[in-house]
Amino acid sequence: MFKSALKVCVFLAVFSFLVACSPKLNWRTVQSPEQRYSALFPGKPDKLDRLIPYQAQELKQTLEAVKIDDDIYSISSIQLPVNQSGMTKKMIEQLQGNLLDRAKVSGGNVLIEEGAYQASDSRRIPVKDYFITLSSNGKTKQSMRVRWIVRLDKDGGNWIYQVSILHVNAETGDAKTLLSKEEFANFFNEFRPE
Repeated sequence: MFKSALKVCVFLAVFSFLVACSPKLNWRTVQSPEQRYSALFPGKPDKLDRLIPYQAQELKQTLEAVKIDDDIYSISSIQLPVNQSGMTKKMIEQLQGNLLDRAKVSGGNVLIEEGAYQASDSRRIPVKDYFITLSSNGKTKQSMRVRWIVRLDKDGGNWIYQVSILHVNAETGDAKTLLSKEEFANFFNEFRPE
């Protein structure tokens, strides 16, 4: 009887271990040569191109995103040619303003932390991480972590990247604690612009 009980315990332990090793996230490296980056996504992302209006012109924005349960992992990229690279600062301010103003209007808050990303040549480059809570009726509904990265293009223009995770149905208002967990940090740490 002891041996059969031991076998059942061993079987349950092995089964539990196998279930624990079967993650819902299917991490994969995604190469995006047109947008000049590689990234680690937790699933196969969908890709969407659209034109966005900016100062009486339209700029191409490419978005790669995947939704896993309550989380949306996304990377947006905009290329500014050399003759428009002077618009980079204004474009970043507009992108940040749209999102940060939405947080403030909703009654949420924004925490800014120093971070770093790794360039394709392995250099660590400083960047700011924005941890955002969006509220509705005084209750936290969404948490977001976002960073904006500008990289110089070979021809003298600029690439603007917005790397973000949106967590819906947030139970806590502490976006930093939630979105600094390993399953989210991997996405930010493995984004590499060329």
